Amino acid sequence: MKDNKQAALELGQKPVGRLLWQYALPAIVAMTASSLYNIIDRAMIGQIVGPEAIAGLGITFPFMNLSAAFGAAVGVGSSACISVKLGQQDYKTAGHILGNTVTLNLIIGFLFMVMSLIFLNPILRFFGASEVTLPYAREFMIVILLGNMVTHMYFGLNAVLRAAGKPKHAMYSVLFTVAMNILLVITFVWWFRWGIRGAALATVTSQSLALCWQLYLFSNKNEILHLKRGIYRLKKQLVSNIIAIGISPFLMNVTSCVIVIFMNNQFVHYGGDMAVGAYSIANSVVMMFFMFVMGVCQGMQPIVGYNYGAEKYDRMLRCLYLAIACATAILLVGWTLSMLFPREIARIFTTDETLMNMAARGIKLDMLVFFVVGSQATITHFFQSIGKVKVSIFLSLSRQLFLLLPMAFVFPLFWDLDGVWYSMPASDFGSFAMTIPMLMWYMKKFKAYGQDNH
Repeated sequence: MKDNKQAALELGQKPVGRLLWQYALPAIVAMTASSLYNIIDRAMIGQIVGPEAIAGLGITFPFMNLSAAFGAAVGVGSSACISVKLGQQDYKTAGHILGNTVTLNLIIGFLFMVMSLIFLNPILRFFGASEVTLPYAREFMIVILLGNMVTHMYFGLNAVLRAAGKPKHAMYSVLFTVAMNILLVITFVWWFRWGIRGAALATVTSQSLALCWQLYLFSNKNEILHLKRGIYRLKKQLVSNIIAIGISPFLMNVTSCVIVIFMNNQFVHYGGDMAVGAYSIANSVVMMFFMFVMGVCQGMQPIVGYNYGAEKYDRMLRCLYLAIACATAILLVGWTLSMLFPREIARIFTTDETLMNMAARGIKLDMLVFFVVGSQATITHFFQSIGKVKVSIFLSLSRQLFLLLPMAFVFPLFWDLDGVWYSMPASDFGSFAMTIPMLMWYMKKFKAYGQDNH
């Protein structure tokens, strides 16, 4: 068996193109599988339970984003810290970061579950639930929240697996979760007719089984990173570093939560529950393609983090450029399909003619300039991977908080329901225009550092 330390050292030695392929492909496969599950999940709910259930599921998006925000703060923060420590060959500290990741996930997951369950109804109403959609959203979220600690730990440990030089294991974990999820959704929703609760139960059960496998992997004492005594006690410096890097994806997800709440309310106001359902469908399509990009970003993260820690800036930048090219190419495919076949895509989710027409139009408007989003997301993750927290936070917030929120408020005053849809491509392009100059300025600095080291 290949020495585990050698697997980490390869991040600074192998050709960057081969490394990105090696790390990104498993992440892309995993993300794609996850996206397909979401599509199947929503399609089955829409076809079997009905269009109101799709709208109810759309109401839960902010909740899922909020839960993901806390999970990302720990998972992404710890994996970035571990990548840098492995680059510096500080294996002892990397082990303590793993232990602190486990403890933080348990604490945060439990607190989020308890607080959310206590105030569930008011939160869902605030998120845009009506009398029609509230029962569906509530039924789904009760099950999801009861499994919240499992979800946090599952995503956190998967991020650490990638940072530890095991991208294939991280992929297997997600593929297993997705396959089990699909099997259980078919069983619970289609066979047993448990409705939206069955979909939530399938999610939590499959993640629980995958978590058991992850814990088994991290119990192997031959690995650089493994679970052992003495690493779980929280250390102020390590927690500070994890949260400092994790604050960027945390704010990104919280902002996404705020935006979806606001957008749901705007869609209800200008188009009713069916407009929320259309937004839910369009959002699912966007996320399906965007997950490919997230796979590229996840593959890039350990390579960039390691080479930044090892001060190999030329390799770090080469990885970034390749990741941007991949992300842009992926979203061009998504944009083309959405422009050519929006109605066919909408039909996957519903047979309701009204909802289908609204969703088809929404998909085209939402993805109008979708191809520029890939570079913006990749650059934001790049700064996050090297610990440039302030830059990453600014870029994370630029699209949604600084641009989308005011646009989604102002545009409907002129164009009614279409105005809510127009705000999304407008903010996509605006954030892209802000990101490129920022990258160019930092590129000059890194190139100068690289020359000084030669």
